[in-house]
Amino acid sequence: MSFLQGKTALVTGSTSGIGLGVAIELAKQGAHIVMNGFGDVDAPRKQIEATGAKVEYHGADMSKAGEIEDMMKFATAKFGGVDVLVNNAGIQYVANVEDFPPERWDAIIAINLNSAFHTTRLALPHMRQKNWGRIINIASAHGLVASAGKSAYVAAKHGIVGLTKTVALETATTGITCNAICPGWVLTPLVQKQIDDRAARENISVAQATKEMLQEKEPSLQFTTPEQLGGMAVFFCSPAADNVRGQAWAHDGGWTAQ
Repeated sequence: MSFLQGKTALVTGSTSGIGLGVAIELAKQGAHIVMNGFGDVDAPRKQIEATGAKVEYHGADMSKAGEIEDMMKFATAKFGGVDVLVNNAGIQYVANVEDFPPERWDAIIAINLNSAFHTTRLALPHMRQKNWGRIINIASAHGLVASAGKSAYVAAKHGIVGLTKTVALETATTGITCNAICPGWVLTPLVQKQIDDRAARENISVAQATKEMLQEKEPSLQFTTPEQLGGMAVFFCSPAADNVRGQAWAHDGGWTAQ
């Protein structure tokens, strides 16, 4: 029997990209899935359901605490509570600090950092009651190192790593673990937009913009895939990771090894 059989995983931002990849891999291990995110829902839902998993969707805006509370109540009503929480929702904006629109800063901090606080505080009582839970925060290489022009994103992802460590310490004597995954470049819609913007800005091909982006940061010259990150999330949920606590595991092609 798969080790997540009968358990429920809530993955924020799971209608595409990393979140969808993680949701599919957790579903393969027998978990019920609560999806969340914007855009097309039917196609990704069918991808998850193809594993045989039960799937529900809640369209909470992750910048709004009240909607997050509704989503957590929804998960409890549908499946009895959240056993595996994957905080993945994120947005990006690139500008130097002095040019950074304050409303963009506020939105990035709200969605990339504050939302994880709200989901975590609401998931923990159920996990403590069962003395089992997995909180997996999708941070970034930018949770460990910085890049120019990404002040809000870097601040939020460093914050996620700090939150991960604190929650891990607060749950250290329980069956609950909290860890972060720190991907490098993953070819998500968010990253594709950065590549397209770069190609337009520098008047080069998309292929050249892609190559230059990888060369700057990622020694492997390869994108990490959502499926690989899903596999790492599955490991964190497995009995082998019962005593892995408060870690920020880089999956970044050597980016942060430099």
